[in-house]
Amino acid sequence: MNHELLPVALEALEAARQALPRQSRRVIDTKSSATDPVTAADRALEQAIRATIATHRPTDIFVGEEYGTTGEPSATRWIVDPIDGTVNYSYSIPSYAISIAAEVDGSIDVGLVYDVGHGELFKAVRGQGATCNDVPIRVSQETDLAKALIATGFGYLPQNRRLQARVLGEMIDEIRDIRRFGAAAIDICWTAAGRVDGYFETGLKVWDWAAASLIASEAGATVTTDLPGIGDDPLTVVAGEGLFTTLRSRVSDLYQTLTSEPANDKAGR
Repeated sequence: MNHELLPVALEALEAARQALPRQSRRVIDTKSSATDPVTAADRALEQAIRATIATHRPTDIFVGEEYGTTGEPSATRWIVDPIDGTVNYSYSIPSYAISIAAEVDGSIDVGLVYDVGHGELFKAVRGQGATCNDVPIRVSQETDLAKALIATGFGYLPQNRRLQARVLGEMIDEIRDIRRFGAAAIDICWTAAGRVDGYFETGLKVWDWAAASLIASEAGATVTTDLPGIGDDPLTVVAGEGLFTTLRSRVSDLYQTLTSEPANDKAGR
C-alpha cells in the first residue's frame, strides 16, 4: 500500500504501542457517565500519537477522543481513538484497539486499527484494499439474515442500553446469533474480515468508526454511520453488499418504531 500519510500513521501507531506497556489501567476520570471511564493510558497514548504526527504535519487538524480538536484549517484531518474499548482495557479483557485515520478533503484515505490483544493490524488505503497483518481480507458473502452472525454494542447511558436491548430482543430470533466484543473498531474490522457477517450500533463517535469504516469498505462492505438512532445518537450499520440492505432496513425500522412510542408506553414496559 502506498500513500504519503501512511508512514506517518504507522509511526504514530508505533509510538502508541511503545507507550502502552508503561501505562496504568487505573481509571482516572469519567466522561459521558459514571461508567464511561478514562484511564491514564488513554491520555498518554493520545499524547504520543499527537506528538508524532505533529513532528511531520504540524498544521494538520487533529481530532482525538481525549483532547478534542486542535490544529489549523487544513485539507488533512487526523481522527484518533487512542484506546477503543477502554472498559475492556481497564478490566484486562484483551479486546481493545488503537485507531488512527487520516482524512483528506473530507475523504478518509488511510485507516489503521491495531487490535492489541490479538496482535493484529488492520490497514487500508483508499482504492488499495484492506489487510490484516498484511494478508488481504474480504467481507462475508452471507445474504440470509437468518444465517448471519451479527455483532453489536451498547452505550453508557442506562436508558439507551435499555432501548438497544429491546431492539436486539426483537430481532434475536431472526438471526443466527449475536456477538458483543466491547470495541466498535474491532467489531467493524472483524466484519471486514468476515469473522462476523454484519454489525450495528447506535451512538458511535467519529473516532470510533473513522479508520475501521475505510477498512470495511475496502474489504467490500457497505457502511453507513448516520441513520436515525436514539435522539442525537446516530445508527451505524456495516455488512457485505448482499446482507446490508436487509440488516439496515430491519434495524432502522426497529429504532424508528421503538423511539417513536409514547413516553408513558415506554415507561410502563
